[in-house]
Amino acid sequence: MMRAERLTAAGAELGEGPVWRAESGEIVWVDILRGEIHATALDGSSRLVRQHAMPVGAVALTTTGEILASTPVGLIDQAGAVRSPLAQAAPDVRANDGKPDPAGRFVGGTMTVGDARADAGALWSIDGGEPIMLVESATIANGIAWSTEHPTMYWIDTPTGRIDAFDYDLDTGRVSDRRPHVVMDEAWGSPDGMCIDDEDRLWVAFWGGSAVRCFDGTDCVEMVELPTPLATCPTFAGPDLDQLVITTASIDLPAGSPGAGDMYIVTPGCTGPAPNRLGSWVG
Repeated sequence: MMRAERLTAAGAELGEGPVWRAESGEIVWVDILRGEIHATALDGSSRLVRQHAMPVGAVALTTTGEILASTPVGLIDQAGAVRSPLAQAAPDVRANDGKPDPAGRFVGGTMTVGDARADAGALWSIDGGEPIMLVESATIANGIAWSTEHPTMYWIDTPTGRIDAFDYDLDTGRVSDRRPHVVMDEAWGSPDGMCIDDEDRLWVAFWGGSAVRCFDGTDCVEMVELPTPLATCPTFAGPDLDQLVITTASIDLPAGSPGAGDMYIVTPGCTGPAPNRLGSWVG
């Protein structure tokens, strides 16, 4: 077992979606409900990049390093212009976790604001044309990752308590053959955000579990302990992508809960892939 150390006292309400941005040597991440995008360097210094007047579920980088925000209306830029719209959603639905796929599409989930309503969310694929619904009837569309060869997409709908695997067609962005990959022990907490390392092992944050767990196939082979319960999402960071950075949340915890909403870091003894970036379609 490893123990993560605090990188920065972020104090996020709902920290999520960390992405390593090599151009600036920073981890870009969101505080979802506040609509904030932050950037944190490996020395712990942080800055507010910008704030939108709506929840921001995730960020995605373009090939030039521009930061786009995933919102209820689609991917938006710094000026708030919609670069690629999302299909019309109910007024109480917001964006949640999402990432570019290996071909440069954006794949992101939705869920209801507040208490997640069963089957009211979905998983969408966006590439500048008509958005494609990959999975309907999700509740909390969360962690997502792709294997390195013959792509398999891994995805978490949190209340199911498992990671599902899909065959993924890189040419079309379509999924098929959904199947359970890892069924979690309820004692671990609820699976949330996720990333993959260079050995195709999945690192999963556990909401309510004070930990990130690593899965090699279906086996839990490593655990990173956190001093706060609401772990939300890990990612690989640093010039050599050999650091694991983890966001957390403070929402629903008593005010002043130590370490809640802060960002943590650990050296996991492995490396991860550089984050996928959006394709040229985004402009």
